[in-house]
Amino acid sequence: MELIIGPRLYSTWSLRPWLVLKRAGADFTAREVSYRTEDQKAELRRLSPSGFVPLLKVDGETIWDTLAISEWAAEHYPDARLWPVDPTARALARSATAEMHSGFAALRDLCGMGPDHPLAGETRSTAPSDPALDRDLGRLVVLWRQMRARFGVNGPWLFGDWSIADAFFTPVAARVRHYQIDLGAHGDVDGTAQAYIEALLAQPDFQAWEKDGLANVA
Repeated sequence: MELIIGPRLYSTWSLRPWLVLKRAGADFTAREVSYRTEDQKAELRRLSPSGFVPLLKVDGETIWDTLAISEWAAEHYPDARLWPVDPTARALARSATAEMHSGFAALRDLCGMGPDHPLAGETRSTAPSDPALDRDLGRLVVLWRQMRARFGVNGPWLFGDWSIADAFFTPVAARVRHYQIDLGAHGDVDGTAQAYIEALLAQPDFQAWEKDGLANVA
């Protein structure tokens, strides 16, 4: 089983299924590829049906897209409980994950990750002032506070136990850290959202990813 990923230093989409597969206990290797030059992009198009990372090669098949890989892992590693066991929590975890997968365009555009804005390490930047970004951050704070209040009693994660939803929000935590975003200014009145950010950043698998990313800096 091989997971083809982008640069660990800034490939947020690659981080998500990597975290999921690690949590599942899957026996896989990760191959890091770049896509900055035209030759590298052409090679990636040869590997990936979509021309993007990540993609999982397993049992003679190629599975592309972060969410598809995560769902594949949930089906093949049921004992890992990658989605909440409770049906209501599971439905809301899927809703939150899907919203992250397809939404928050302003956050992605204005607080992007790249060679100059790594998700790993001590490099810091400043978030721009923008109404659309404020709306995205406010929505994230509301979502995190609501789910933590309803389901977070049994652990530090969004639905108590770690789930795919947490994998999808881990790159957001890195963005909040890198761009020095004050969640208190976006409705986090008691620090619930910030505490969730800190839990994501302290998770051992993320820290391993971060360490490997920094080790590969040229």
